[in-house]
Amino acid sequence: MSDKTVVITGATGQLGRQVVKAFQDAEWNVVGTGFSRAKPPTIRKVDLGNNTEVLSLLEETKPRVVIHCAAERFPDKCAADPSGTQRLNVAATQLLAKACSARGIVLIYISTDYVFPGMPGEAPYSHNSPTNPPNFYGETKLAGEQAVLSCGGVVLRVPVLYGEVERNGESAVNTLLDVVWNREGKAGMEMDAWSIRYPTNTEDVARVLKDITEKYKNGTEGLPEVLQFSSEDRMTKYEICQIMADVAGLPLDHLAPNATNDPNSTVQRPYDCHLSTQALKDIGIDVSTVNFRDWWQRYLRAYKK
Repeated sequence: MSDKTVVITGATGQLGRQVVKAFQDAEWNVVGTGFSRAKPPTIRKVDLGNNTEVLSLLEETKPRVVIHCAAERFPDKCAADPSGTQRLNVAATQLLAKACSARGIVLIYISTDYVFPGMPGEAPYSHNSPTNPPNFYGETKLAGEQAVLSCGGVVLRVPVLYGEVERNGESAVNTLLDVVWNREGKAGMEMDAWSIRYPTNTEDVARVLKDITEKYKNGTEGLPEVLQFSSEDRMTKYEICQIMADVAGLPLDHLAPNATNDPNSTVQRPYDCHLSTQALKDIGIDVSTVNFRDWWQRYLRAYKK
């Protein structure tokens, strides 16, 4: 087992790509896995629901740490394909957790703020606050957490993510840029101005994961099992659209705020699932994040004079 080898599942995804880069920059030996977008030999194609493939991966690479980014993370897609979601978010996580535990490999599992109900007045949630997911996606991620924790692994909860993407649809935040551009010329559209989001950049998450790994790579004894990371940038989806429109110099008169609930969602969304980052601070992890507007100004090269 190499002290500087890490396996990253979901390495072809929005978060996984940044995690791979962060560990490569820190001179770790990185083994990335993917499935539909895998590009061997750079990214290995591994079916995480296949016991033989998972065990073969771990036996061959002998990692010190596995970071489990792979998941179905869009609540609407989860509701539309419950069996597929259960297989990836729960069954594959259970398999990986048991395999890592049996080999003394530290498993770090990426979870979500949607394990919390998000009722008005409850946030911020501590890492040990009672969980009660508001939808099926949150239920599957909580089941994944339980599988990981029962095998001695580590959980990192994060909120909605944004950052560099291959296509805007990869991120529930980046995809709002398409709504703002409105190339189809739609009128009278509504956008959620009710639920509170804390969009967090994938580069920041990747940095935190690298820092956590450095602290946990030799074992988790005496360290918290559940950690949480989040930006403090507080905004609704409509306010996100307002920032994007302002930075890009685009009109937003085709979009109206809806202050009752998310008009474009097919599943229940929480009001506010703000995550406390105190557990990370307590172990000396830097929880700073890039400013949301500043990042979009750089990304769109749309500095306003």
